[in-house]
Amino acid sequence: MSKKQSNLGKNPNLKWLLIVIALIILLAIPGYSWMKEGNRMRAQRQKSILSPVIMVPGSSATTERFNELVNQLNRDTPTKHSVLKINVSTKGVLSYSGSIDKNDNEPFIIVGFQNNKDGYSNIKKQAGWLDQAFYDLTQNYRFNNFKAFGHSNGGLIWTYWLEHYYSTYSDEITMKRLMTAGTPYNFSEGNASHRTQMLEDFIKDRNRIPKDLVVYSLSGGKNYESDGIVPEASVAAGKYIFQNRVKNFTAMTVTGEEADHSDLPQNEQVVQVIEQHLVNPVKPKNNPNQANQNKDKNNGRKDQN
Repeated sequence: MSKKQSNLGKNPNLKWLLIVIALIILLAIPGYSWMKEGNRMRAQRQKSILSPVIMVPGSSATTERFNELVNQLNRDTPTKHSVLKINVSTKGVLSYSGSIDKNDNEPFIIVGFQNNKDGYSNIKKQAGWLDQAFYDLTQNYRFNNFKAFGHSNGGLIWTYWLEHYYSTYSDEITMKRLMTAGTPYNFSEGNASHRTQMLEDFIKDRNRIPKDLVVYSLSGGKNYESDGIVPEASVAAGKYIFQNRVKNFTAMTVTGEEADHSDLPQNEQVVQVIEQHLVNPVKPKNNPNQANQNKDKNNGRKDQN
């Protein structure tokens, strides 16, 4: 028997100490690898220029709901947006269709749900399913900011997600802008003084909404009272949730043709508002020849004056 073995036999505490040290080393290796991988992912996210627009349709609508809207946006913008669609089952299984083009920095991502029914209890479930899709997106695409759009109940789902899930990501990912269209913050209640339980809950938890968020709330003006389905007062109730909480809150009413509730996503005015305030404007490339022409014109004006 060697001297080392003899010492271990005489000192059982030393034996256990060596076992503990060995276990610590074994546990530290995967922990270090995990930390290293986490730091690499954070570095990738910080450098990312990807800024998707994530859309959520309303009740009874699928991921196909925004097809016409996307087509109109792609007709109007020089840079075409690719489209990725995610359908979430009631068991949280994600089904993907479409793709994000490699050179597309502002893709459209549409999240729909197998259970797309109405009701506050369903909106809570749908917000949870949205979070499952969002988490999966954060793992597959290293974006550090995004914009959100919700039609009808889609705006309610985003609001609930903001108040209950967003804080998990807010250290690394920023929701820059939220735009809702025809969102019934007080459901079918046309009297602002009669608040539903959902609206009361939204107001109670409004302090969880990020202060640097910019919010646009659009309503349809089929008549002076509603868009044909959602009372105007219900859409206007969003001010009790966002106003004096977020950086900017803007309410707009869309009138004229296709101002009905179901027509809002493809309404020309809504498309224009999305182009102006939700998607990033396309900056023209610097043209030195144009700059020189402008300089010559300015000099010409000086000579004439």
